[in-house]
Amino acid sequence: MTHHTARYRLAYLLLIILDCSLLSFLFPGTILARDEWLTAGAGSFQHGNMEEAIINWTKAIQLYEQEGDSKKQIEALLKRARSYQAIGQYQAALKDLEAALALARKYGDAQQQSSILASLGDLHIVIGPATAANRYLQEALSIAKATDNAEILAAIQNSLGNFLVAQKNYPAALAAYKESATRAEQSSNRLLAATALTNAAFASIKNGQLKESRALLDLALEQIGSANTSHEKIYGMINIGLAYEALRSPLSDSNDLLLKAFELLNQSASLAIGIGDRRAASYAWGYLGGLYETERRYEEALELTGRAIFAAQYVNAPESLYKWQWQAGRVLNRLGRSEDALLSYRRAVSTVQAIRPELLTSYANPQASFRETIGPLYFELVDMLLRDAAAARESDKNKAYLVEAREVVELFKVAELRDYFRDDCVDTALSKLTSLDVISETAAIIYPILLPDRIELLVTLPTGLKRYSVPIGATQITEEIRQFRRRLEKRTTREYLPYAQTLYNWLVRPLESDLRSSGISTLVFVPDGALRTVPVGALHDGKQFLIAKYALATTPGLNLTDPHPINREKTNVLAVGVTEGVQGFPPLPYVSDELQAIHKLFGSTTLINEEFQISNLQEKLSDQKVTILHVASHGEFSHDADRTFLLTFKDKLTMDRLDQMIGMFRFRDEPLELLTLSACDTAAGDDRAALGLAGVAIKAGARSAIASLWTVNDEASAELVAELYREIKEPSISRAVALQRAQLKIMSDPRYDHPGFWSAFILINNWL
Repeated sequence: MTHHTARYRLAYLLLIILDCSLLSFLFPGTILARDEWLTAGAGSFQHGNMEEAIINWTKAIQLYEQEGDSKKQIEALLKRARSYQAIGQYQAALKDLEAALALARKYGDAQQQSSILASLGDLHIVIGPATAANRYLQEALSIAKATDNAEILAAIQNSLGNFLVAQKNYPAALAAYKESATRAEQSSNRLLAATALTNAAFASIKNGQLKESRALLDLALEQIGSANTSHEKIYGMINIGLAYEALRSPLSDSNDLLLKAFELLNQSASLAIGIGDRRAASYAWGYLGGLYETERRYEEALELTGRAIFAAQYVNAPESLYKWQWQAGRVLNRLGRSEDALLSYRRAVSTVQAIRPELLTSYANPQASFRETIGPLYFELVDMLLRDAAAARESDKNKAYLVEAREVVELFKVAELRDYFRDDCVDTALSKLTSLDVISETAAIIYPILLPDRIELLVTLPTGLKRYSVPIGATQITEEIRQFRRRLEKRTTREYLPYAQTLYNWLVRPLESDLRSSGISTLVFVPDGALRTVPVGALHDGKQFLIAKYALATTPGLNLTDPHPINREKTNVLAVGVTEGVQGFPPLPYVSDELQAIHKLFGSTTLINEEFQISNLQEKLSDQKVTILHVASHGEFSHDADRTFLLTFKDKLTMDRLDQMIGMFRFRDEPLELLTLSACDTAAGDDRAALGLAGVAIKAGARSAIASLWTVNDEASAELVAELYREIKEPSISRAVALQRAQLKIMSDPRYDHPGFWSAFILINNWL
């Protein structure tokens, strides 16, 4: 995770704390004996003990509900929601906020509703969708303006600024933050004013207004300096210190900025210890250690990072603990303590694996992917393991390092799929998981790992796991892949060929002799990053395409498959599609030929055009034991899973809805064997969209999927699909071989010999 992302995470935590302080304004009154749980929760929160605060506020909620005190119940729900947000349990927070809103609409006043709506808006900045965040914030603003309360308006304007930063609308965000600061000053809320000014400074940096950013930070420091020592003040000071540090590179007076950052973080740590807030102290020490790391003062960096780790462990704060463990790993590596560094990296990955994916979402940039924020942690560990493997003299030790490196990448791939689909259980979608290593003696599993300075190929052969290293960095191969993909779709030229040959030389040629001597007939790629966006079948050895030499498949991960051949005796096909131009998409006239060909082969049930409605599809899937679902309609795989869909006649079928429909198959003895999507499209260069396509079989609960990376010529697609199903009908033919033969058949037609026509179709997951 970048320091910049971490800063916004901390700014979000400060926003939660400030929102809690506003509750005292919204819910005044004397503390009664029955309010002791509420008071205890507030004390726990101020000391950074979020779990204890949640326990106390849960008891308060129960008591207020029993007594019918809706106003106090709302207050306790809001407080507990803030604690849930602070530790990343966003769904629990959402449930509390929705319950509070329902009570406020029934019993509360306008100020209550405005505060709750603003909190819902803040939450949706993190979890999405952006439209919901904007809707809640605008409604909150409208109600707050009617009550004309400067403090509430200041808080809402600050949240609107955060929303606009997430949308990369920095000028509008700046205006919102400045209005927030002005209103906060009017209401004498110096902490909120400092928060808004600090956020404005970050937005100014993003907008290239560096001098204005410095001036805003100086004002923020002035505002917070006179505030009483508190949990809120400490987080505000840490944020200001981080903002000064962020200005160092672009401005010339970097030494002055560095000193200010050091001073503020040191003060923050001292104040946090003074009030017993170990969570805040952990952040202060951790970021201070990060400053020493950037200055290459590694011994001091390690000592401060160790303090941060201990404090985070003491208060059970995994959302920050993994960052300090990661930081310690980097510093130890710099100090030449490789074994200790490896242990620290392992601990960081273990911590990440144990916490919810929501925790790792960036408040200011919820669109940031798991790969961008946390991916470097995994790949830095993998880099170290592979270097140790290369240096190991004992074969057992070498193999252990290689296996661990591959397992770490596997952990990352599973987490990445969860992040894309926002589904904690996506990797357990299939009923039986089997390692691909042990399935077939004629298949080789090729596991490319793209590192900054090289490509590592981990290949499972019948003789065991073997490593090949190619001195080509991730940036270089990614650019080659981008060029290859763009030229593959230009079906009137042969411009793709040099790129096809270069990628072949990097990814396949190093292992050719081992593949031949092992009698390999099928290659199963576990692609990563940009490699997901291109079909490996179109790689070229100078004489022929790779598909002419091997049957091919891809899979998102080694342990995400259910390796069984299709039972041809019980094959039941449901084929659906759209031929007409609907919802702004062009017609697919050859889809009718495609569906007719499948019907002739399998006697399939068919839904076409008006018949292809979501309700009809659900009914057929419920009533029939479908083993193959064929969808011949436009499909778009987007960077955002919420915008990924298959086109029905009147609606768009999302992956979540498809998952709900097909999910029942996971618990049957005969699950969905094959999901075919014959007119899908993923944008060139969009690795995250290709991740969604790669994970479609997993998400839908199918043993395998065949899908197109880009929209193929309608007539060529229909011919390829018809040939594919003719081959699938043959019991002795695997899915991979069926697709291979269909592609070779289409390639033999001079009209379609260009790989732009046939290579877009890829087999995902189970290839047997």
